[in-house]
Amino acid sequence: MIKTRVIRINPLGENALEVGEIAAALLGGAIAAYPTETFYALGAAAFSKKAVERIYRLKKRDASKPLSVISSDLDMVREISASLPPSFMALAGEFWPGPLTLVLPAAAGVPEFLLGPGRTIAVRIPPLPWLRALVRETGEPVTATSANLSGERELADPAEVSALFNGKVELIVAGGPAPGGLPSTIVDLTADRPRILREGKIPAGRIQAILHP
Repeated sequence: MIKTRVIRINPLGENALEVGEIAAALLGGAIAAYPTETFYALGAAAFSKKAVERIYRLKKRDASKPLSVISSDLDMVREISASLPPSFMALAGEFWPGPLTLVLPAAAGVPEFLLGPGRTIAVRIPPLPWLRALVRETGEPVTATSANLSGERELADPAEVSALFNGKVELIVAGGPAPGGLPSTIVDLTADRPRILREGKIPAGRIQAILHP
């Protein structure tokens, strides 16, 4: 049993002190449940194999399903991407920061345990300023898989997250209820043509309107 610490934040505020604490914990190998613009997520420093493997065990997630990550800014996205496909700037320019996850060809230095099929990485830039600040402070992407058991519904209520993960993760970042609704929309940009893998908060029609104006 792990001693779980609760850190309270204002999800719309800067939370500089709290961000520093959370980043230090993640860099020390901790896992944090935290609120996003959709649901609560499980966060680890994405380049920590040990922490990422713990998330798979906690969620009972199939090891063949890669975890998505969040980035602080476009510079970090460029660091983890081998190339940015032609449609990238159109979609990122319209929907980032926001609930759009883009699957990109991964850079050579991205660890194997983060990669999807064909050496890909799934990334988004979240709209919450404190969350971007957290990733910036951590200095590497942070995992953004939903804080639930694999195959079960996503959780927006911090009390439900606490009931599920208290004693199993080092930190619960309590920022009140997450917005819920739908998860991020996922678009694969690694094939010849962009492909919507999951329609979520951003409707497919809006994606298509940007890709085919």
